[in-house]
Amino acid sequence: MTYGNDPYNQGGYPPQQPPQQPGGQGGYPPPQGGYPPPPQGSYPSPPQGGQYGPGAYGPPSGGYGGPELAHWGLRVGSYLIDALIVGIPSGILYMIGGSMTASSLQVDPDTGQLTSTGGSGIGVIIYLLGFVVAIGVTLWLKYQEGTTGQTVGKKVLGIKTVKEQTGEYIGFGMAFVRSLCHIIDGLPCYIGFLWPLWDAKRQTFADKIVGTVVVRA
Repeated sequence: MTYGNDPYNQGGYPPQQPPQQPGGQGGYPPPQGGYPPPPQGSYPSPPQGGQYGPGAYGPPSGGYGGPELAHWGLRVGSYLIDALIVGIPSGILYMIGGSMTASSLQVDPDTGQLTSTGGSGIGVIIYLLGFVVAIGVTLWLKYQEGTTGQTVGKKVLGIKTVKEQTGEYIGFGMAFVRSLCHIIDGLPCYIGFLWPLWDAKRQTFADKIVGTVVVRA
């Protein structure tokens, strides 16, 4: 009796099957590591383009991709509030100093010479004190804008100044430079201050020079 087509199997025994190798079909050993690779596309790729890191405030493909930009009316309103904070205390000192200086000056009817009764010196000091107060308050507002993004006016109206590319605060030095660049906004005919009305990023000329935007806080 023979099994199959094996002419050499004369002993009547069933043919021997080759032993199976552990770990895979067809006798091949399992892949190194013992685990098959994960299927392609099973894990999401990380976000591209700095979506969660630096650059989130930058303009992707030429358009602004950060928080909502502050419209022109809010910017004007914050400027007026800041102007009152600077102008009211310094203006009061100007008025007091000027009135004291003017009242201390008299014209001699005989000679026509201008004479002082002695109070003009104090009046001048008070007037100069008003100037010092105006400078000091202005610098304090710029420090607040550079370190927190907000002056008092911007905080009241819920807007802030940040770097266009990173969204970080600009620092006191850059805030001071930005205020100096507003001189360019006033030439000619204050066109730079009106530029946010039609600009895509609602920037003044000063904003474009130092790379800042004003956004909703």
